[in-house]
Parts: sequence; structure tokens; C-alpha cells
Amino acid sequence: MSDGLLDPAGHGAGRVGAFTVLFDEGCPLCRTARRWLAGRAQLVPLTFVAAGSAEARRRFPGLDHAATLRDLTVIADDGAYYVGDGAWLACLWALADYRATAERLSSPRLLPAARRFIAAASAVRESTRSPGPSGPVVADYGDQCDDRCH
Repeated sequence: MSDGLLDPAGHGAGRVGAFTVLFDEGCPLCRTARRWLAGRAQLVPLTFVAAGSAEARRRFPGLDHAATLRDLTVIADDGAYYVGDGAWLACLWALADYRATAERLSSPRLLPAARRFIAAASAVRESTRSPGPSGPVVADYGDQCDDRCH
């Protein structure tokens, strides 16, 4: 993730007005994360678009859309984009109650642990992802989220 985005001095904070989050619609973990993020107070508005969708391709024609299905991708309104662990941290950074957490997790001391956690979540994502609308849904536990998840 760029240093400017999570710079406590605010060097990047003034430039970002909104994020578009390209999330994997076939992943129960991603759908649950989307609902959780959408339900939090946002300092930077988050708009969610299904990765690889016609809308994503129309809005971001220059992206590798196959890659956006492999890794969470966040695009800032200033043109910056974040992938994988940087994207997850950008989402936290956008939230009113989690900006300080994102800044701590992006520090050199905690970033390796944050990357391991995000890699573990990605492994769960791969094992639970639905192959598509025509294929069977596997371990769709994320869609059973209720108020306890928030």
C-alpha cells in the first residue's frame, strides 16, 4: 500500500475522496466482508462492484479483470489502486472506527503479521469460492451472517 494513503500526517488523506472495492461475488467470505464494511461508518465512501462484472469492465477498462478475481482490488477516485493486503488495509482505513487500526497494521512491525492473516483469509476464500452461477456453491457459511456478525 502506498505510504501516502496511511500516512498519519495526512499527505494522502486529502486526495482520496472515495474508494471502489472490486470484490469476488462468488466468495462467501468476500460477501460477508462487503456487508460488514458497508455497515460501518465511513470516512471515505466505499462503493462495491463485483470483480470481473460488466460494470467493473466498463468502469475500469485498463485493469486485469482476471487478477481482480484472485485478489481484492480497491481503486481510489484519484486513480491509485491497491491489491491484496493493501486493498484490505485501504478498506479498514476508510472506516471511521478502524483508521487507526489500519495505520497500526501497516507499520513495519505489524505488516508481516497482517499479511499472514490476509493470506490465510485468501486461502479460505479459495477453498470456499463458488465456481460460478452454474456450479455448486461450496461451504457458503458467510451468507448465514446475522446481527452477531456486525
